[in-house]
Amino acid sequence: MADKFSVTPYDVTGSVDYNRLVEKFGITPIDEALEKRIKKIAGEVHFLIRRKIFFAHRDMNWLLDQYEKGNKFYIYTGIAPSGGMTIGHLVPFLMTQWLQEKFGAEVYIQIPDEEKFLTKKDPKLTLEKIHELAYADALNIMALGFDPKKTKIFFNTEYSGKLYKQAVRVSKHITFSIVKDAFGFTPETNVGALFYTSMQAVPAFMRSVDLGKNVPCLIPLAVDQDVHFRVARNAIEKLGYYKPAIMHAKFLPGLKGGPKMSASDPDNTVYLDDSPEIIKKKINKAITGQQPTAELQKELGGNPEKCSVCMYYKYLFEPDDKKLAKIFDAERDGTMLAGEHKAALTETINSFLESHRKAKEKIRPHLEDYMLRD
Repeated sequence: MADKFSVTPYDVTGSVDYNRLVEKFGITPIDEALEKRIKKIAGEVHFLIRRKIFFAHRDMNWLLDQYEKGNKFYIYTGIAPSGGMTIGHLVPFLMTQWLQEKFGAEVYIQIPDEEKFLTKKDPKLTLEKIHELAYADALNIMALGFDPKKTKIFFNTEYSGKLYKQAVRVSKHITFSIVKDAFGFTPETNVGALFYTSMQAVPAFMRSVDLGKNVPCLIPLAVDQDVHFRVARNAIEKLGYYKPAIMHAKFLPGLKGGPKMSASDPDNTVYLDDSPEIIKKKINKAITGQQPTAELQKELGGNPEKCSVCMYYKYLFEPDDKKLAKIFDAERDGTMLAGEHKAALTETINSFLESHRKAKEKIRPHLEDYMLRD
């Protein structure tokens, strides 16, 4: 029997079978034909697409049809703060930044600083605390190199006047029965959580509202967030706007294994504000696909697909496919032992985070320039 797993916006458990998820969610795999089409227009294909980390989509071919007709799309993505931002959180934003660069797209980044307050039971996650985390997330995102002239960030509680008016229109087309079935809500679920999807839907047609004409929208997201837009896309269409196209990403596995690196599990996660010493300790404890002893590893080799170190290179830190293949081969044939494997990744992560911190300090005085407010 296949391993049981669950993927919701609030929790991911078990060994995720992405092929089954495609069928369950009704999404379309990103195939070779779509890759070739992206390459023809953009000049290249991002390694996150080549490696099937962004593995599925909704309406991407339609979106590219619109682009080739001269109806350029904009991009909408975001993050709901609940703790420190992790390296795993960067995956959709790295794709978004690349898409902006290749397609010249405007980017809107929503930071819903109310979602986790409404859906988490942790008393420490006050609205004020989450708002504080939202600013830290905004700084981390903008440090990735987004075009300052084409990128805007907004917090739901600070841009609510603009969002709420349109969210009310969306909510009229989403029944309690729909959200109950989609999210598993119970009679104990607060009314804020019931309304949240309507707020999250608005940026998917907000630029169309602003310009007074239909503008295509693309949403790169982690696949657990798809349910919000399965619910909202029909409502958006009923309002007379295009349904957003979507690109779905897999989850960066945790250091100790498991389907997803989680901000709520410090030992299983690398945070963007972790010190070099903490990074070293975490990576040294990470699971690999290697044998129990160095002797057996040299003799039998390991399994890079089960190695969190290899996965970090695959998802984030080695864009060159040939170099990545050498890393995987060294794990597989036993020529790379766990200690040196982990030491190399530790150095790579710490170098990246040091550069990222410097970029944040350059952005910090200018962060307000990116913000949308009522």
